[in-house]
Amino acid sequence: MNAKQALYFVTIVEEGSITAAARKLYISQPSLSQMLRQIEKENGLELLDRSTVPMRLTYAGEKYLECARTILMASEKLENQLKDIREENSGHLRLGFSIQRGMRIFPRIMPYFSTRYPNVSFELREAGSARLEEMLKYGEIDLAFAALESTSARFDYRLIEKERIGILAGKGSELAERFLPGEEIVLESARNERFVSLKQGHSVRILQDQLFRIYDMEPKTIVETDSLEMAKRVTVTCGACMLCPNVYFDEAVVGKGVFFPLKDFENYRHYYACWRKGETLPHYATDLIDVVCKELDSSKLWEMGL
Repeated sequence: MNAKQALYFVTIVEEGSITAAARKLYISQPSLSQMLRQIEKENGLELLDRSTVPMRLTYAGEKYLECARTILMASEKLENQLKDIREENSGHLRLGFSIQRGMRIFPRIMPYFSTRYPNVSFELREAGSARLEEMLKYGEIDLAFAALESTSARFDYRLIEKERIGILAGKGSELAERFLPGEEIVLESARNERFVSLKQGHSVRILQDQLFRIYDMEPKTIVETDSLEMAKRVTVTCGACMLCPNVYFDEAVVGKGVFFPLKDFENYRHYYACWRKGETLPHYATDLIDVVCKELDSSKLWEMGL
């Protein structure tokens, strides 16, 4: 049985006659009668008792009707699902977030999306920015939010937020006493400070080591950690310093530390949404990018001098 046969048979039963069903279906009565005879011939059974008015279902016809209605319901459900996909109201998005940003942003944007797009599911992958770039390259994710240099010919980019590299300093540090919050300083100013450092392999650590070599600095490191959150908290509670992007000056350290952007240093790694070049994002994905932009724009605490 196909969907057309199912529709025709259900209509005959519901209308009570072939003539009425043909009128409703906008086809000729002989064509519908021929279709019914063909169905009965293929099954080797009569489905309707034509000796009664209106026609009555045989036992085989009852079973055929049950199946026909199931097919029509399944067909309608599929069409609705396909319509949602065509209109991009449903889908599945494999989404990559850098770990720290994801922890901060994703819980804030999900209430909006779970309401606005109830039929869109997310497969969330959390990793460092370099790893996310690889995952996007090899098709493991569809959209990434990561701190990158927008130089790959493989991807399309949308700038989400520019990052300033600077020094997070605890309020007990010499820097916090000498300079105003948010004031631009040179790295040389922190030569005698104690530093908290991320371990090798982190992009922040790579940048830190490069800057220390440029300025010929070997500051005392009081601890190394794999956790950025740990590093920030130790920095402010110990009155130490830490090199990091401005975006990590957040609620966890407000009131306990200050951020000083570095003077005369141009950063080329910024926060981007990126996807494979030539692929068109569904509108719920572009909406997601817009919401992330708005969320980050509202939380630049260091620029407020906090």
